[in-house]
Formats: sequence, structure tokens, C-alpha cells
Amino acid sequence: MGRVFRRELSLIVHDAGVLLFFVALPLAYPVVYTLIYNPEVVRKIPVAVVDESMTADSRYFVQKASASPGMEIYAYCPNMADARELMAEGKVFGIMQIQHDYGRNIGNGEPAHVAFYADMSLLLRYRTFVSALTDLQLDIISEVTGERISAGGLASLAAASGGMPVKSESNFLGDTEQGFASFVIPGIVILILQQSMILGVTLLGGTSRERRRRNGGIDPRQINGVPASATIWGKALCYTVFYIPPTIYILRFIPEIFNLPHYGNPVDYLLFAFPLLLSSAFLGLTLNCFMKERESGFILIVFTSVIFLFLSGLTWPRYAMGPLWTWVGNAVPAVWGVEGFIRINSNAASLAEVGRDYIGMWVLAAIYMCTAWLVARRR
Repeated sequence: MGRVFRRELSLIVHDAGVLLFFVALPLAYPVVYTLIYNPEVVRKIPVAVVDESMTADSRYFVQKASASPGMEIYAYCPNMADARELMAEGKVFGIMQIQHDYGRNIGNGEPAHVAFYADMSLLLRYRTFVSALTDLQLDIISEVTGERISAGGLASLAAASGGMPVKSESNFLGDTEQGFASFVIPGIVILILQQSMILGVTLLGGTSRERRRRNGGIDPRQINGVPASATIWGKALCYTVFYIPPTIYILRFIPEIFNLPHYGNPVDYLLFAFPLLLSSAFLGLTLNCFMKERESGFILIVFTSVIFLFLSGLTWPRYAMGPLWTWVGNAVPAVWGVEGFIRINSNAASLAEVGRDYIGMWVLAAIYMCTAWLVARRR
């Protein structure tokens, strides 16, 4: 096993393609992804206003909307046709239509209506609009309620309650900035570790397959004549040990460099990453049975990154998936890794509190060890 370990390490350091996956990709991808998603939140999105009321109350509403960090009043339009034209040209991404009876309804104590139309091509903009409009609505309701209480002769009650009998306050756990990078990067980095390792392992496997074809079924650069168990364990430990520095860099330093959530204990998530790396190594050795050429991994592995991202629950919760996709996700080490690492990193969970995910990756490591042994024995 030691001889296999040393030989595999030599093959890695002398193969530029493998080094690209094992070193350059883990170093560069987290930085590139985080820079793409910065700034984390969308601010000052241009909005067109159609004010059909033209009253002091409607102008005050627009003034408050303009003061919101999420919206910026781009233009006043006399009608909806002009506003829709601005949206079609991409100059605005939202239209605020204040109904003609807005001021009268506010004065009469009746519900007043403001319609908002949002461009749904980017959900980040829509989320910013919803958040800004909700805060604006609560603020206006508080002021109007306070004025009505004061007008009824209960000024002291209005002052004591601040205009609203119940105040709401939002506390965002794990992602205090409500930023997109803080939300998605902790999951993506786990997927990067798995996919880059599998791509490198399959690249080595495809290269070995080419050498065997040229040499009558024997790879002269492999340690031949050793048990299949020693072969797979020597290779898997080589890949896992080689990945320890990139793992520390990705899980420990990337969140600090970009000020992403990092509340968990580093010892916990580094121990948590070990079965992820080991199961990914065995999975890569298993997939080597499909590698006929050096480039086969690009065709068979790269496209799965998007699939695994969805299966991890980052974009759609796993509890809402069907049984089939839940089982498919359970077969992917990174799916367990994403769930557990986010809990540790963003919510300061301990290793014991993510025991289900931790054990799940060890189970996959055992399963893929057996399949990798079968592949190595057949060869």
C-alpha cells in the first residue's frame, strides 16, 4: 500500500492535467465564484413610478420608497404604457402604480392600494423588491396608525406604542448579511472538493487505461502484482492526504478572506471533511471503470456538477424532493457534506449535531470502497 501511495503521488506531481484539478481548481474556483457573487446583495434597483393619485400622501409614499436601500426612483411616468416601455428597454426593473384613490382612502381610514410590477428575470431583484416593499408597508402602516390614534384623542397611547401595537423584527440566522455569496458559497466549496478530486482521479484512470492498451493490458507506471485492496487504499489515501491543504484553504481561509459566515469550530468541519474526501476518492476509483481515454472524465463527470448542486438542497429543499431524487442525492458524498458543513459553518453546530451527515459519508465511503475493490480486482 505504501508503494502504491508513493507511485500515485509521483504520477500526480508529474501530470499537469491532474495538478490543474487537484491544485489550481480548488485554489481558484472559490475565489472566482465569490468575486462573481459580490456585492452579495442588489441595491438601488431602478423603478418607474406611475402616480395616479398626485396627492401629498402619494408623494410621501414615493419619497419613502426612494429612501429604501433596495430601490431608486428612475422616472415618473404619466401612464403605464410609458412605464412598460422603460421596462422593455431594460432601464427599470420595477413599476410602482399608485391608484387614483390612494390619498382619499388614506384620509377616510380605508385601505389604500399600490400595485407593483417586477421583472422576474432575476430572483435576486425580486427578493430585494419584496423585502423593501414589506419594510415600506410596515413603516407606512405604523405612521398612519399612529396618526389615527392621535386623531382619536389617544396621543399618549400612540407615543407609547410607536403607532403599532405589535412590532416586527427580522433576525437572520447563519446569513446575517442576507447575501447571495454567504448563502451559496459554503455549499459550493464542498461540491468543488468532490468534483475536482473525482475529475483528477478519473483523469489518472483514463491515462492508465491508455497505457494498458499500448502495453498488452499492463500499465508499466503502476505497481503491479499487489492485492486490489492495497491498490485502492494506497491510491485513496494518497488523494485524501494530497487534498488536506486545499481543504484547509477552502473551508478555513476562504470564509475569512471574503467575510463569509464562519461560526463553527474549525476542528469540527475539518474532521467532517475527512470522510467526504475519502468517499470521493473511492467514488472516483469506482468511476474509473468507465474511463476509456484520458478525456472521458470531462464528458462523464463535468455535467453532473449542476445536478449535484440541485440535489444538495441549496436551491430546492431536499424534503420537498420526490423519493427517487432523495435516494439519488443520498448516493452523492457532497450532498451529505453540503448539509452538514452549512450547519457547522453557518450555525455553529458541533460534529455530534451533524452526526447523521457524518455517518452518511462514512457509509458511502464503505460502499464505494467495495465497488472500487471490484473494479481494481477486475483490472
